[in-house]
Amino acid sequence: MEIQTLNPTTPRQRQRIEAFLKRNGLRFDDMHYYAAITDDDGEMIAGGGLKGNVIKCVAVDDAHKGEAIANTLISHLIAHANEEGHSNVILFTKPKNRQLFESLSFRLLAEAPEAVLMETGIGGINNTVEALKKIKEEGEVCKENNQECKKEEKTNINITTPQHLNPSTPQPLTTTTPRRGVVVMNCNPFTLGHRYLIEQAAKQVERLFVMIVREDCSLFAYAERKAMVEQGVAHLKNVTVIDGSEYAISQTTFPTYFLKRLDDAADTQMLLDLDLFRRHIAPALGATVRFVGTEPTDQLTRRYNQLMHEVLADVRETARLEKKGNAVSASRVRKAMEQGDMSTIRQLVPPTTLPYIIAHLATQALQAELDTTPKPGLVDKDNNGAHRDMDYALMQRSIDTLHPYFVKLALLGCADALPTHTSIRDIGIEAEKAMLSATNGVNTHKGALFSMGLAVVAAAHEERKIAANEEQILKERNGGEDVLASLQTTIKALAASFPDTNGTHGSKAKLLSKGTTAIKGALDNAREGYEMLFAEWLPFYIERRKERDAHTLHKTLLRIMCDLDDTNVIYRTDLAAAEEVKQEARALLDNFSKAHTAEDKEKRIAAELLALKDMDKRYTARNISPGGAADMLSLTIFIGSIQT
Repeated sequence: MEIQTLNPTTPRQRQRIEAFLKRNGLRFDDMHYYAAITDDDGEMIAGGGLKGNVIKCVAVDDAHKGEAIANTLISHLIAHANEEGHSNVILFTKPKNRQLFESLSFRLLAEAPEAVLMETGIGGINNTVEALKKIKEEGEVCKENNQECKKEEKTNINITTPQHLNPSTPQPLTTTTPRRGVVVMNCNPFTLGHRYLIEQAAKQVERLFVMIVREDCSLFAYAERKAMVEQGVAHLKNVTVIDGSEYAISQTTFPTYFLKRLDDAADTQMLLDLDLFRRHIAPALGATVRFVGTEPTDQLTRRYNQLMHEVLADVRETARLEKKGNAVSASRVRKAMEQGDMSTIRQLVPPTTLPYIIAHLATQALQAELDTTPKPGLVDKDNNGAHRDMDYALMQRSIDTLHPYFVKLALLGCADALPTHTSIRDIGIEAEKAMLSATNGVNTHKGALFSMGLAVVAAAHEERKIAANEEQILKERNGGEDVLASLQTTIKALAASFPDTNGTHGSKAKLLSKGTTAIKGALDNAREGYEMLFAEWLPFYIERRKERDAHTLHKTLLRIMCDLDDTNVIYRTDLAAAEEVKQEARALLDNFSKAHTAEDKEKRIAAELLALKDMDKRYTARNISPGGAADMLSLTIFIGSIQT
């Protein structure tokens, strides 16, 4: 017998794994590594896989059980996981296999009727528990005559909740008040609803721990979600925001390959998660009560709440906060972000969340520009355009790298006074270095970083002013137009503090013009508050979007190309070519707009998309890339998303 390594991502080898698992009553699950033990004839008689530090899809043919094959296989998988840097290894398996894995040095973490969770190795849950105990001990305070005392009393406290207690109503702290409670939240993003739940819970315990779901499968990254919560509850002195458990079990981490019925998966994962909390997390924190919000719509969350009541001793539900008859929820915020409805967002989140939303809208705008396909001479999903050193994946990596710096810029702008040129510049330099490091020195988004960075700072500053005196400011402003005018003024003020540039495409393009024409670079346009964008391109874009035009971004790009002195085009070619680009964009845009019937419109759009592809081929051959127009398209999309 020997151990063979199979690649689960290779179709032929995956088929071999699937056939073996099916023979043993299991389903294939996501893995990056699979080890197979074969007999003398090369037939697979045992196998097991890995996904990170999780062992999956372990099976031994019935004819070979009892031959210590499982021991050999599991030892191999543990050793391989150790080689990949994992000091502890976990697995999910059927309850009947618990004894087998305990004999192989695994220890039980949590159990449910259909599955158990086990682990082996150094650290693991013990490290998590010790870290939580330290948090509890270091931050433990109690109030006696308004004085802090660092040692908790050793008194046993009755934590039984009276039957008549309405958990939505704040109760006075008494001798029966639980010392510590826990709220577990995702906060994607942090809303007024989340804050309300925390405030109500904090009134019912002496100390409340807010644990943020660590798993990064949300729109907002874990670090952002945790920071939003920390800033949003800073006024609550008995609340401590703590790291989420690495052991949280979710749809993406819980495997279902060994369950007889997939219908059992949701309940099983929830029960394991709750058992983990009951056995390890709550005792480490000394927490005796868990708080949740009621769930009127989502069935899975409602089922989780139901199981929580069955598994945990003290669970208190708080009715969801409502605005105008609708529950305040993170999903409503994300929908408003998609629709560019900032006025709705302001009603659903605390001011401390807004900078993170603004940063995401900026990143989404860059992503929307990149995804627009086809584009003439520019990188898109189809090709690299006129750029030999860039492709879609590189541009995507650049956007991902820049996002945290947009967050920094938004937080910088969220202040009573406008930030200094130096503070903005320093973040910009840091962002540019990170971008060039991620792209191996290729300048993917330097122009977009400047224009979008200024707009992000300005937008965050405007939101700060509104938050400081929302009713008065919105009353004084006449809807969206005045909001945009104020934003434009702020952009001008920020750009005015920047000195003239040397060495950029814009400055070089000015030299090429030899004073024969008034070429404006990126800084010139910013100092003027992007006049064409606010006066022409943004209204054009908004109108197309209201009409639900499927080709809004193509048309807006062409509209920008009609007007913009694109210094990227001039730098790569000459003034004549730049003027030719304007004329061709205008002609193509006119053709887009001439359709009168639905059938004519469909045919014309198809023809114009072909014309765009033809323009792309010609511009690529001539090294023409309207990168300035691409930057302005991103900026137009962003401003459009925050205009109300």
